[in-house]
Amino acid sequence: MPTTEVPEPTDRRRTDPRPTSRTDRAEGALLGLAIGDALGMPTQDLSRDTVRSLFGGLRWFEPGPEANTISRGLPAGHVTDDTDQALIVARALVAGDGHVRAERLARDLLAWEARMEADGSLDLLGPSTRRALTALADGADPGESGRWGDTNGAAMRIAPVGLVVGPRPLDRLVDRVAEVCTLTHNTGVAIAGASAVAAAVSTGVDGGSYEDALDAAVLAARQGARRGAYVAGSDVATRIVWAVDVVRGASSEAAALDAVSYLVGTGIATQESVPAAFALLALAPHDPWRVCLAAADLGGDSDTVAAMAGALGGALNGASAFPPEAVTLVTAGNDLDVVPLVHALLALRDGT
Repeated sequence: MPTTEVPEPTDRRRTDPRPTSRTDRAEGALLGLAIGDALGMPTQDLSRDTVRSLFGGLRWFEPGPEANTISRGLPAGHVTDDTDQALIVARALVAGDGHVRAERLARDLLAWEARMEADGSLDLLGPSTRRALTALADGADPGESGRWGDTNGAAMRIAPVGLVVGPRPLDRLVDRVAEVCTLTHNTGVAIAGASAVAAAVSTGVDGGSYEDALDAAVLAARQGARRGAYVAGSDVATRIVWAVDVVRGASSEAAALDAVSYLVGTGIATQESVPAAFALLALAPHDPWRVCLAAADLGGDSDTVAAMAGALGGALNGASAFPPEAVTLVTAGNDLDVVPLVHALLALRDGT
């Protein structure tokens, strides 16, 4: 059963498609990412059955349970590497006038991991990023260091690109995504997944609907799949369409969540977690809070799936679609102030 007191978070949030400002939607992308990440923190790497036995269905933020070797002891609302690395990319974009320099990204990622290790955290760099940075330290060219990076680390931290670059022309956005991915995830499957997330976020920031964002995501994934090196893996664009159709065709929400968990998958593979995020958002396109809770409840790589779903839903619906209590807990508890960063990223968008 839940171990923390659950507030009543629904009274002061929007759950309808009323217009929002561009700034609210941009803030919603970064705050939604952090909120989803924090909700998934205690359930990451656990099975769905274990999550249910520990929490009985998430309704609010929970601390890291003893059963979780990665997040045990972390307070409720604590974010993970998903949020930290997305903000690293965001700051690198601001410093690079909308571009990310490989040398800076490598330095910042390594410095972040060193801080995590000093704090005794087990929440460190993912397998593709670690492999790439090791190769770089061994003398590999930045263009080759990410040759085998096919996991979801690129997609989990790519949302800031969707704030900097508009969705049209689409190839310009995909070019910028590929630029960010080159260092650690320079493969077609990883760039496809990251392109899908960035395009959907960018479309949401521009005021597009869920259907607009889904269309942009699929087109961007198809373009992204043609970038980078080849690795064997199912097509991300095709799996996004299929995953959304599976959820929409389910007989109930419980059946839809079963399908995401057991068919689509919530593992670290890009072609599982990215389609899962889009499929979950299809359950409640105007209620990203509900979607984040559902994503966190599934276990697996739940912090990343929920972070991506939160970024997508936040970009489409704005920060005001999340409970104010949730925003306060996550921002205050992690010392996050995304507002200046959002303004800087949107200024770059207007200048591109």
